[in-house]
Amino acid sequence: MSHNAETIAEQVAWLRPHAWHHAAPGHRLIRRGRLSARLSAAPGGGVVLVCGPAGSGKSMLLRSWVEAEDLGGRVAWVSVERGERDGQRFWVAVVHEVAAAVSGDRLVRHVSPAPGLLAHVVVERLLADLQALEHPVVLVIDDLHELDSTDGLDCLELFLQRVPAQMRVALGTRVEPRLGLHRLRLEGVLTEIRDPDLRFSIPETRELLEEAGISLSDGAVALLHHRTEGWAAGLRLAAITLAGHPDPERFVTEFCGGDRNVGDYLLAEVLERRTPEARDLLLRTSVLDRVSGPLADVLTGGSGSERILQCLEDHNAFVTALDAGRSWFRYHRLFADLLERELRRTDATIIRPLHRAAARWYEQHEYVVEATRHAQAGHDWSHAGRMLAEHFLDLTLDGRAATIHALLAAFPTEAQATDAELAIAFTGAAIMDGAVDEADVHIRHAEGLATGVPAERRRRFDLRVSGMRVWLACWRGDLEALSEAMRSLQAALAAPMPQELALDKDVYAMALVNLGTAELWASQLEDARRDLQRALALARRIRRPYLEISCLAYLGLASVLNGSPFSVMVELADEAVTIGESNGWGEHPVLASALAVRGTAYVWLGRFQDAERSLDRAERTLRHDREPGLVFLLQYGGGLLRFAQGRLDDALAAFRAAEGVQRLLASEHALGVALQSRLVHTHVALGDTVAARACLAGIDPQLRDRTVLRVSEAALCLAEGRPQDAVDVVAPALEPVDEPIRFAGSRIQALLYDAVARDRLGDPRAAERSLDRALELATTQRLILPFVLPPARDLLKDHPRRRTADPAQLTAILEVLAGCSPPTDEAMPRSDELSPAELRVLSYLPGSLKADEIAGELYLSANTVRTHLRHIYAKLDAHTRREAVTRARERGLFVRR
Repeated sequence: MSHNAETIAEQVAWLRPHAWHHAAPGHRLIRRGRLSARLSAAPGGGVVLVCGPAGSGKSMLLRSWVEAEDLGGRVAWVSVERGERDGQRFWVAVVHEVAAAVSGDRLVRHVSPAPGLLAHVVVERLLADLQALEHPVVLVIDDLHELDSTDGLDCLELFLQRVPAQMRVALGTRVEPRLGLHRLRLEGVLTEIRDPDLRFSIPETRELLEEAGISLSDGAVALLHHRTEGWAAGLRLAAITLAGHPDPERFVTEFCGGDRNVGDYLLAEVLERRTPEARDLLLRTSVLDRVSGPLADVLTGGSGSERILQCLEDHNAFVTALDAGRSWFRYHRLFADLLERELRRTDATIIRPLHRAAARWYEQHEYVVEATRHAQAGHDWSHAGRMLAEHFLDLTLDGRAATIHALLAAFPTEAQATDAELAIAFTGAAIMDGAVDEADVHIRHAEGLATGVPAERRRRFDLRVSGMRVWLACWRGDLEALSEAMRSLQAALAAPMPQELALDKDVYAMALVNLGTAELWASQLEDARRDLQRALALARRIRRPYLEISCLAYLGLASVLNGSPFSVMVELADEAVTIGESNGWGEHPVLASALAVRGTAYVWLGRFQDAERSLDRAERTLRHDREPGLVFLLQYGGGLLRFAQGRLDDALAAFRAAEGVQRLLASEHALGVALQSRLVHTHVALGDTVAARACLAGIDPQLRDRTVLRVSEAALCLAEGRPQDAVDVVAPALEPVDEPIRFAGSRIQALLYDAVARDRLGDPRAAERSLDRALELATTQRLILPFVLPPARDLLKDHPRRRTADPAQLTAILEVLAGCSPPTDEAMPRSDELSPAELRVLSYLPGSLKADEIAGELYLSANTVRTHLRHIYAKLDAHTRREAVTRARERGLFVRR
């Protein structure tokens, strides 16, 4: 199993163990043949609704039915958690259980929770996967009334309308679901079993009693049935009591003659017949939604609770194990309500202390939501606030936004007013909602209360505040605030992560991502690479693929701006997209960064169709109220593509849009100067030299000596018929330099404009020399875009191929100019020639770094590096690393590298 699959399994498992399980040892489920027959008659692609009040036997009926169907384990059972508000979380659980049920078919792709993941995207993907089902499968959704999520229910309605023919869906609920079932009813694909149907008949009552080893006369059975009105829970409570009663007939007569509430009467009888230890355990743990032996030990102050719970399950249908190992249990909701009411009657003073003890236990075992809820129930507001503040980000990354809002809403006003750490959680929730003004109020409030934060938690508090400040400033596009927040965050992250931040790895990783991204947009490239690399390493260590995606995408961009080949940019963006798609996030906004980066790289490589697909997909996924730096990149990349395609008006509009976004950034965007150059180029191409001259005049004079701006001025000179001025303008950019060229694209364009200008001046040899140098420089990175932008088509067509360093590169350029697509990076090498990505991995083989260490150096996953190594060995006909190095040297690959 991949680490992603393991992560999903862990997340779903602790939501609340709900996988399909059989009856407790020693108990046979009552088959209820008349109802099971109706369920079995439900058509494929149909829906079964089992609707009845608490204790009516819905779950037991569904369990007995799926056991009788003998589907070979092809049953997906999802019990909705009490008060479930997160539709995404519910659907992730559904996908996980359905995938497990049909694992032999390998049809259903897993999906991981993520902030902002839309439930309908998850459902559409699941429906698409299920179209290939060949064998029957049943999906049971029990306790549906607990799903308090509009989007979760809307998506369920969508799913029910399109259930595959090989699937049947059964819904167990106390109340009529808001699902528009009338459509299914009209189509004849809805099977309904309601409260009157669920009530036991007299024969079924006798069968239940006999299964419990109880023998009653026909008259007593009829009396019991009459008193309980066939209510399943009442009959089971009666069976529990009768099983140990010395005179069952007398008990039934006395019980049927009384006028006490049936449930209360029978509960009193059940508790009276438990041992004092079991009775105390049931009452004290009734405050819990689920209970384990160790947790029960804490609440009772005793030991051996797990054994008692297992014994209760063996003899009591109202206590049910939730896992195969029988370590977690839950009480039937009706039974739990009766127990809790009895606890309030007998000793209400211990309820808050019980909740507080449960909160501490849950916190120690990293069940954050349960811990927070119990702390709130125990009115321990400071404890609840601290936990929510500490775990706000990991809950956010797990896609639990609705749960966060529900927990925040449960705090009283006085807690919100006095708790600095809680104010941080309110800040994050407001940012996620796009309520940036509200977020600013909360974070200022937190800072005002900072002196009250205990010393041992102050470092963590400062880190959260700094991270939130950067996050908030990025959302608001607040220039001054972002610069200040970056300085504060850099100070907070200056030292290595201390031990006390071990629980804050999500906060630490997110802070590094935000910092590295801000540094990238501010052209602090070395700092950006360092912090993004640290963020990537931490994200992988804590298994947060959501954070990996942005790290990989922006590392690719930072690497290219530092002089790496565009193939690096594509490779890192591809890995980011692969991670997103493997987690079910193919249309999620988190992929916008990788898609925009990849699309922009494709433009430079001349792969315009691929670029358009990638940029269009980024446009669909990106929310434009987020991260102005990314919006800028997308607009810039789109403008670059449209210019290359000759769609000049569209290009100008895109560049103008990017110019508007630039004003939201704290400093000049890393591509800001390039954007100004592109605006000049576009005006020139449109024949508007006046606008081009005005645009150039508006650029800061201190920037005018940059190569990219010299290139745009040369374009204007050529358009105005001044080729000698163009030669003079680009001349400084062509001088030899000692330091490595960070970005070859501008240097190539300078050489091309020099070639065009010299050709117009009547010096074809000088023109050819500049063109040769441009082609040679472009070959190292397979760049094509520079040859599309300047008026160099005629020179390229007449250029003698025999003198070109790489004829394949010239051919690819000419094909693009002719309207054809160039071969992809992967297709350009011969079958035995190493790709650029493989050459990069090869360069590390003479050293001592292992595959995972090479992966760290290249910002790739270890699996990706191992794949490259397999290809390298195969192409070099090598079986060991040493052989690969030797043969690479023989072929001169290290020299070429």
